[in-house]
Amino acid sequence: MKYALLAALLLIVCAPTRSQSQVTRWHLPQGAIQPQAAVDSKGGVHILYFQGKDTAGNLFYIQIPPNQNRPNDPIRVNSEPNTAGAIGTVRTAHIAIGKENSVHIVWNGFGKKANGEPTTYQAYTRLNETRSAFEPQRNLITWAWGLDGGGSVATDKTGNVYVVWHAMGVEKGEANRGVYMTRSANGGATFERERQINPEPTGACACCGLRAFVDSKGDLSILYRRAKEGEYRDTMLLTSKDRGATFSERALAGWKINACPMSTYSLSESNGKILAAWETVGRVQWGVFGDGSPYAVRATPAAKEVQKHPVIIANAQGKRLLVWTEGTGWQKGGALVWQVYEADGKPTREAGRVDGVPVWGLPTAYARPDGSFVIVY
Repeated sequence: MKYALLAALLLIVCAPTRSQSQVTRWHLPQGAIQPQAAVDSKGGVHILYFQGKDTAGNLFYIQIPPNQNRPNDPIRVNSEPNTAGAIGTVRTAHIAIGKENSVHIVWNGFGKKANGEPTTYQAYTRLNETRSAFEPQRNLITWAWGLDGGGSVATDKTGNVYVVWHAMGVEKGEANRGVYMTRSANGGATFERERQINPEPTGACACCGLRAFVDSKGDLSILYRRAKEGEYRDTMLLTSKDRGATFSERALAGWKINACPMSTYSLSESNGKILAAWETVGRVQWGVFGDGSPYAVRATPAAKEVQKHPVIIANAQGKRLLVWTEGTGWQKGGALVWQVYEADGKPTREAGRVDGVPVWGLPTAYARPDGSFVIVY
């Protein structure tokens, strides 16, 4: 099956659909969903995707080498077959490129307790030194159980690997959930015991994802949705400037709702500033911030359908691409929507909307060296 998928991917890469002068779309073959893309220091593109049963599937990884259009053969990520999940979209696996372009991946692992009931754990692996296979997957949770919405991974140039997730506190309930982090100082060889990192008891929206990112200065940022008193589900930003030793926290956008919106987040960097994107009241918002400077929250044009799963990136010239979905939901696909902005945040004429996002699907994107953007969905 994986070679059939590779053949289809080759057709896509060799004959992309150029929807605008700067935006190219690659539609994954049927059955492949939830792509995640990362670009290494040499310009190589690394893409992760899910395939199989939504509660018992597999993750695959392909690399497009620098200055090439054809991907290498796909490699299965999870060493234990059918132990990755995709249900709900928020449980998407994440990928990060670390020191010497090492590849690190996390996902919601699925197994069974002694009584046969399913259990969820924070799975991690990294590409081996020969780049021919992934190491046997590991569970990084030692005590902070209750993983629901997917975790995330971030890396820096010195060999630090950060894995974060939200889980139960001492008492049950969303208001008692916390954000937990485990850190590896040796490139993923070993990890510290996880600890709670949100400084205030904010709770965490159980079935929302979160996102971790390390910028060029080595600062760690994490976006998540709190669940204070059950109805204050604001988008929160955690920031560490000392390699994860301490964190500051602030709210980016308020949302009072007594329900779980099942949302995901995006973080990236442009010219030393952090780009962030999130969902509030069914509408995608984004902002630019850094070094304690004020930030302006910007919103996408209003739509008749709910906007979800934003991705924001920038090219070398500072132009930004914002991608999101409309109309997606529980067991429901929808449309892919995008908008290109100038470096000053003004929207350009490069925008579009197409149907075709599958059930549990969401987009990813990356920038090419020539400044053009690629959307994968």
